[in-house]
Amino acid sequence: MKDSQGLIIGRRFDGQGGAKPVELADAAALIASGEVLWLHFDYTDEGAQAWLEHHSGLERVAIDALLSESSRPRATQLADGVLLNLRGVNLSPGSDPEDMVGIRLWTDGERIISTRKRQLLSVRDISETWDQGEGPRNVAEFLVLLTGRLMARMQGTIDETEEQIDEIEEQMLSSDSQILRSQIASLRRTVISLRRYLSPQKEALIQLQTLKADWLSLENRQAIREVADHLSRFIEGLDSVRERSVVAQEELNNKLAEKMNNRMYFLSLVAAIFLPLGFLTGLLGINVGGIPGAEYPFSFWIFCGLLVGLVGLQWWLFKRNSWL
Repeated sequence: MKDSQGLIIGRRFDGQGGAKPVELADAAALIASGEVLWLHFDYTDEGAQAWLEHHSGLERVAIDALLSESSRPRATQLADGVLLNLRGVNLSPGSDPEDMVGIRLWTDGERIISTRKRQLLSVRDISETWDQGEGPRNVAEFLVLLTGRLMARMQGTIDETEEQIDEIEEQMLSSDSQILRSQIASLRRTVISLRRYLSPQKEALIQLQTLKADWLSLENRQAIREVADHLSRFIEGLDSVRERSVVAQEELNNKLAEKMNNRMYFLSLVAAIFLPLGFLTGLLGINVGGIPGAEYPFSFWIFCGLLVGLVGLQWWLFKRNSWL
C-alpha cells in the first residue's frame, strides 16, 4: 500500500539478503548516513511528484524520466547515476499480457529510486525474497534479480503465443476460415506489441552491461548478459511465431481463393450448359408467324428431347476435355 506521498515500497538493504521497511520521512537521514535504499513510487501520485521534484536531489533529466508517461526501454548514463527503463508483461487479472507495464529506475549504486503506474509483479517478487532472507544484497544484485524476474514472467506469455500458432496450424484443415482469420489477426497483434518493447529492452540490457559503473562487478555484468541472451531467445521465438502466422495467413488466403475459384468454375459450367438452351428457347418463343412445328401436336416434346440431347452432348464434351 502506498503512503500519502505515493511511496509503495521503501527498503533498507542489510547486506545479508534482507531489507528492512523504511518510511519516507527517514529516507533523507538514511541516505546521508550512506545506507543503501530502495524507494519505489507511484509516479501518478501528487505527493510522489512533489517529493521527487523537491527532496530527491536528482538532476532534472532523471526527475523528468521518472515522471514521464513514456517509458521506452533504455539504459542511460547520467552525471550522477544510471537511468534504466524496463518493461514487463501485464499479468494482472483481466488484462492483456501484451499491454506491457513499465518501471522507471534511477540508481547511483547506493540509492535506487523507481516509479511505476500499474502494478508489476516482478517488484513484488523481490520484496518476497527479502522477507525470506534471500534477496539482493546490493544495488547490482537488485538489478540482476529485477531483470531476471521480468524475463521469467515473460516466459509463459511467449510460450502461449507458440501454442496458439501450433493450434492454428492444426485447425487449418477443419476450422471455419473466419474464426481462423480472427485468431491469426489477434495473434499477430500480440506478437507485434510484445516485440515492440522487447527489442529495445534487449538493447537496454546490452547498454547496461557496458556502463561505466564501479558498483557493477564482472559477475553482475555476466549475469545481465545471460538475461539479455534469454531475451534474445524470446525475440527469436516471437519472430518465428510472426513468420509462421504470415505463412498460415497466406495458406488460408490460398484456400479461400481456391474455394472461390471452384465456385466460380461451377457457375461457369452451369452458364455454359444453359446458354445454348436459353438461346434456342428464346428463339422459338418469339411471337411471330412461321415458327417451325407450331401446328404439329408433338413439336414441344420433340424440342424437349432435342434439348436433352444437347445437354448430353455438352456433358460429353466437358468430360472429354476434362472440364468436369
